[in-house]
Amino acid sequence: MAKTNAARILDAASIRYELREYEVDEDDLSAPRVAEKIGMPPEQVFKTLVARGDRNGVLMACIPANTELDLKALAAASGNKKVELVAVKEVLPLTGYIRGGVSPISVKKPYSLYLDETAILFDAISVSAGVRGCQLVLAADDLARALSAQFCAIAKG
Repeated sequence: MAKTNAARILDAASIRYELREYEVDEDDLSAPRVAEKIGMPPEQVFKTLVARGDRNGVLMACIPANTELDLKALAAASGNKKVELVAVKEVLPLTGYIRGGVSPISVKKPYSLYLDETAILFDAISVSAGVRGCQLVLAADDLARALSAQFCAIAKG
């Protein structure tokens, strides 16, 4: 598999990661199924969801595969009164990624990202590499560094 933009950003920032490929099941794109396919517990595999707040617009949340997004908690954390998930048809135009392949790294525009606090409990977590069928495994701190590096690179233009 060719390197994804997310992997290239990690390489440029000298961040260690592992790519884990898996066979895509179009009938089951669920994060728990991805966790099973890459051999990691679902609480260590983080799905990236795209939402829109009534005050601050589009934002993203990375949560464990085996959990549901708490929209009220996300609204409170993001300074919104109300947050709703965007429609599936909006995911690609907003992020540059298709459903089931949304990575928190290398998104079309720099949206605020809210990473579930449980991520720090693990030596490594998994997030989408930016395509269906490939996950990035890295430390949560390194994910944060990658996001900083990405936004610095965008700012430097």
